[in-house]
Amino acid sequence: MGGQQDYFFCGVGGSGMTPLALIVQARGGRVEGSDRALDQGRNGARFDFLRARGVRLYPQDGSGVRRADQIVVTSAAVEDTVPDVQAARRVGARVTTRAQLLADLFNPTVCGIGVAGTSGKSTTTGMIGWILYRAGRDPTIVNGAEMKNFASVDSGFAAARIGEGKEFVCEIDESDGSIANFAPRIAVVNNISLDHKPIQELRILFRDFANKAQTAVLNLDNAETAALLPDLKSGQAITWSLRDTSADLLAGPPTCSPSTIAFPVTMRTSGKAVEALLPGSSTPTRLSESGAFPWLIALPDGAVLAAWEENGGIATKRLE
Repeated sequence: MGGQQDYFFCGVGGSGMTPLALIVQARGGRVEGSDRALDQGRNGARFDFLRARGVRLYPQDGSGVRRADQIVVTSAAVEDTVPDVQAARRVGARVTTRAQLLADLFNPTVCGIGVAGTSGKSTTTGMIGWILYRAGRDPTIVNGAEMKNFASVDSGFAAARIGEGKEFVCEIDESDGSIANFAPRIAVVNNISLDHKPIQELRILFRDFANKAQTAVLNLDNAETAALLPDLKSGQAITWSLRDTSADLLAGPPTCSPSTIAFPVTMRTSGKAVEALLPGSSTPTRLSESGAFPWLIALPDGAVLAAWEENGGIATKRLE
């Protein structure tokens, strides 16, 4: 993937598209794009950011799609009536979706960490990415929202981070069914509830996602997520809970102050416990979700706790 291939991103200014475009570019691809917001004079700072990184921008009128050797990348929301897609059909350019391209980049990686669930994906993706970053692992991260910690480290637009390490942390969406395209080494499932699709269809999508992983990290406090456990092989799952003492990671009762939440996290197999401190806007559930990864990939406790305490959360999403 990548090389000297030409890519044209339709909706390049979206929070789901910008990070993907930058990753493709970092891997040697030539990137161009269009966006309705650009045509309407909105989000100027985002487009200045892209131009500064060598992304050539066009009006969303089909003028940027000129050759059959371009790959036109669209979001699920883009229809054939969009001029760029019409131009691609006319010149014979390949059209793919953002989700499929992301899966094509993610699946071959040595350690793909896929974060899924009905809610909390962006927060958890950001926490895992920040922990790995602070532990010196230099991860690549693709999130569905801007990550505040990385906005202060790398740039003002931080829905993605391009690293040289083996870990690729990725928020994975189930709403359009594209979760089926991903094959993570480590799959985290926060929760499953009725949203976008019938619950039976969601059960199948999340079950298959977890089963494909070498290790599935599951929240036992959500009944639908806990129900995935019997379908997994022995030793395939790492579990967490705020209440269930059978979980591999158990978060104890929180102690709250106006600005922080403190609580113990215990590893069942070793009995090892650490005291964690988070900003008051965070929750024990989010800490416990991320807590599985430092243990799983043997990161130093000091770096983990420092990263937890520094977690800045996420900013507003714009996924088109």
